[in-house]
Amino acid sequence: MTDVALRGGRKGVGPIKTPELMDEIGDRIADGETLRSICRDERMPAAMTVYDWRDADPDFALRLARAREVGFDAIADEIIEISDTPDEGVEIEYSPTGTKEKRGDMLGHRRLRVHARLQLLAVWSQKYNPKKDFQEENKKPAPKRVTVEVQDASLPNAET
Repeated sequence: MTDVALRGGRKGVGPIKTPELMDEIGDRIADGETLRSICRDERMPAAMTVYDWRDADPDFALRLARAREVGFDAIADEIIEISDTPDEGVEIEYSPTGTKEKRGDMLGHRRLRVHARLQLLAVWSQKYNPKKDFQEENKKPAPKRVTVEVQDASLPNAET
Protein backbone atom coordinates (compact mmCIF):
# COMPACT_ATOMS: atom_id res chain seq x y z
CA MET A 1 0.00 0.00 0.00
CA THR A 2 1.27 3.43 -0.88
CA ASP A 3 1.23 6.55 1.23
CA VAL A 4 -0.88 8.30 -1.42
CA ALA A 5 -4.61 7.86 -0.90
CA LEU A 6 -7.22 8.51 -3.53
CA ARG A 7 -10.24 10.30 -2.02
CA GLY A 8 -13.10 11.37 -4.22
CA GLY A 9 -10.83 11.95 -7.20
CA ARG A 10 -8.28 13.89 -5.12
CA LYS A 11 -4.76 12.68 -4.56
CA GLY A 12 -2.96 13.48 -1.40
CA VAL A 13 -1.05 12.08 1.51
CA GLY A 14 -3.50 10.36 3.83
CA PRO A 15 -3.88 11.67 7.36
CA ILE A 16 -1.98 10.05 10.17
CA LYS A 17 -3.97 7.73 12.38
CA THR A 18 -4.55 9.48 15.69
CA PRO A 19 -6.97 8.79 18.54
CA GLU A 20 -8.66 12.14 17.85
CA LEU A 21 -9.21 11.30 14.18
CA MET A 22 -10.56 7.84 15.02
CA ASP A 23 -12.89 9.40 17.63
CA GLU A 24 -14.19 11.92 15.09
CA ILE A 25 -14.89 9.17 12.58
CA GLY A 26 -16.75 7.18 15.24
CA ASP A 27 -18.71 10.22 16.42
CA ARG A 28 -19.80 11.10 12.89
CA ILE A 29 -20.88 7.53 12.17
CA ALA A 30 -22.81 7.53 15.47
CA ASP A 31 -24.58 10.68 14.23
CA GLY A 32 -25.85 8.68 11.23
CA GLU A 33 -23.33 9.92 8.68
CA THR A 34 -22.02 7.32 6.24
CA LEU A 35 -18.34 6.47 6.08
CA ARG A 36 -18.35 7.43 2.41
CA SER A 37 -19.57 10.96 3.18
CA ILE A 38 -17.10 11.28 6.07
CA CYS A 39 -14.21 10.31 3.81
CA ARG A 40 -15.14 13.03 1.30
CA ASP A 41 -13.92 15.54 3.88
CA GLU A 42 -10.45 16.86 2.97
CA ARG A 43 -9.08 16.05 6.43
CA MET A 44 -10.26 12.43 6.39
CA PRO A 45 -8.59 9.30 5.05
CA ALA A 46 -9.98 7.19 2.24
CA ALA A 47 -12.66 4.69 3.27
CA MET A 48 -10.31 1.77 2.56
CA THR A 49 -7.80 3.29 4.96
CA VAL A 50 -10.46 3.34 7.69
CA TYR A 51 -11.28 -0.30 6.92
CA ASP A 52 -7.57 -1.15 7.14
CA TRP A 53 -7.37 0.56 10.53
CA ARG A 54 -10.44 -1.37 11.66
CA ASP A 55 -8.97 -4.70 10.52
CA ALA A 56 -5.66 -4.01 12.26
CA ASP A 57 -7.07 -2.63 15.52
CA PRO A 58 -9.67 -4.76 17.40
CA ASP A 59 -10.46 -1.90 19.80
CA PHE A 60 -11.19 0.47 16.91
CA ALA A 61 -13.28 -2.27 15.26
CA LEU A 62 -15.45 -2.54 18.40
CA ARG A 63 -15.80 1.23 18.68
CA LEU A 64 -16.76 1.47 15.01
CA ALA A 65 -19.33 -1.33 15.36
CA ARG A 66 -20.88 0.40 18.38
CA ALA A 67 -20.91 3.72 16.52
CA ARG A 68 -22.74 2.05 13.63
CA GLU A 69 -25.43 0.70 15.97
CA VAL A 70 -25.93 4.16 17.48
CA GLY A 71 -25.90 5.62 13.96
CA PHE A 72 -28.80 3.35 12.98
CA ASP A 73 -30.85 4.94 15.75
CA ALA A 74 -29.84 8.39 14.45
CA ILE A 75 -31.05 7.42 10.97
CA ALA A 76 -34.34 6.20 12.49
CA ASP A 77 -34.69 9.59 14.21
CA GLU A 78 -34.02 11.27 10.87
CA ILE A 79 -36.85 9.22 9.31
CA ILE A 80 -39.27 10.62 11.87
CA GLU A 81 -38.00 14.14 11.21
CA ILE A 82 -38.41 13.74 7.44
CA SER A 83 -41.93 12.37 7.93
CA ASP A 84 -42.99 15.19 10.24
CA THR A 85 -41.44 18.12 8.36
CA PRO A 86 -42.99 19.42 5.13
CA ASP A 87 -40.51 19.94 2.31
CA GLU A 88 -41.71 22.90 0.26
CA GLY A 89 -40.83 22.89 -3.40
CA VAL A 90 -41.95 23.49 -6.96
CA GLU A 91 -43.25 20.92 -9.42
CA ILE A 92 -43.15 21.96 -13.05
CA GLU A 93 -45.51 20.36 -15.55
CA TYR A 94 -44.69 20.73 -19.23
CA SER A 95 -47.44 20.51 -21.83
CA PRO A 96 -48.00 21.64 -25.43
CA THR A 97 -49.85 24.69 -24.11
CA GLY A 98 -47.00 25.76 -21.82
CA THR A 99 -45.62 25.11 -18.39
CA LYS A 100 -47.46 25.02 -15.11
CA GLU A 101 -45.81 25.51 -11.73
CA LYS A 102 -47.27 23.95 -8.63
CA ARG A 103 -45.89 24.92 -5.24
CA GLY A 104 -46.36 22.74 -2.22
CA ASP A 105 -45.08 19.90 -0.09
CA MET A 106 -42.82 17.50 -1.96
CA LEU A 107 -44.58 14.50 -0.46
CA GLY A 108 -43.30 12.07 -3.09
CA HIS A 109 -39.73 13.11 -2.41
CA ARG A 110 -40.20 12.73 1.34
CA ARG A 111 -41.69 9.25 0.84
CA LEU A 112 -38.70 8.27 -1.26
CA ARG A 113 -36.25 9.51 1.37
CA VAL A 114 -38.08 7.65 4.15
CA HIS A 115 -38.40 4.46 2.10
CA ALA A 116 -34.71 4.41 1.15
CA ARG A 117 -33.62 4.82 4.77
CA LEU A 118 -36.06 2.17 6.01
CA GLN A 119 -34.82 -0.29 3.40
CA LEU A 120 -31.19 0.31 4.34
CA LEU A 121 -31.91 -0.01 8.06
CA ALA A 122 -33.70 -3.31 7.45
CA VAL A 123 -30.60 -4.64 5.69
CA TRP A 124 -28.01 -3.13 8.02
CA SER A 125 -29.60 -3.88 11.38
CA GLN A 126 -31.69 -6.75 12.72
CA LYS A 127 -33.28 -4.25 15.10
CA TYR A 128 -34.99 -2.46 12.21
CA ASN A 129 -35.85 -5.52 10.11
CA PRO A 130 -39.64 -5.96 10.29
CA LYS A 131 -39.45 -9.43 8.76
CA LYS A 132 -37.22 -10.68 11.58
CA ASP A 133 -39.98 -10.41 14.21
CA PHE A 134 -42.58 -11.89 11.90
CA GLN A 135 -40.33 -14.83 11.03
CA GLU A 136 -39.48 -15.47 14.68
CA GLU A 137 -43.14 -15.37 15.75
CA ASN A 138 -44.28 -17.67 12.96
CA LYS A 139 -41.38 -20.07 13.04
CA LYS A 140 -42.77 -23.57 13.19
CA PRO A 141 -40.75 -26.19 15.01
CA ALA A 142 -39.30 -28.89 12.83
CA PRO A 143 -41.51 -31.97 12.80
CA LYS A 144 -40.26 -34.78 14.98
CA ARG A 145 -39.47 -38.01 13.26
CA VAL A 146 -41.05 -41.01 14.90
CA THR A 147 -40.28 -44.55 13.85
CA VAL A 148 -42.81 -47.23 14.68
CA GLU A 149 -42.14 -50.89 14.16
CA VAL A 150 -45.11 -53.14 13.80
CA GLN A 151 -44.64 -56.88 13.86
CA ASP A 152 -47.23 -59.26 12.63
CA ALA A 153 -47.46 -62.34 14.91
CA SER A 154 -48.55 -64.50 12.00
CA LEU A 155 -45.21 -64.10 10.20
CA PRO A 156 -42.58 -66.82 10.81
CA ASN A 157 -39.81 -64.37 11.90
CA ALA A 158 -42.00 -62.49 14.34
CA GLU A 159 -40.90 -62.51 17.93
CA THR A 160 -43.45 -63.48 20.50
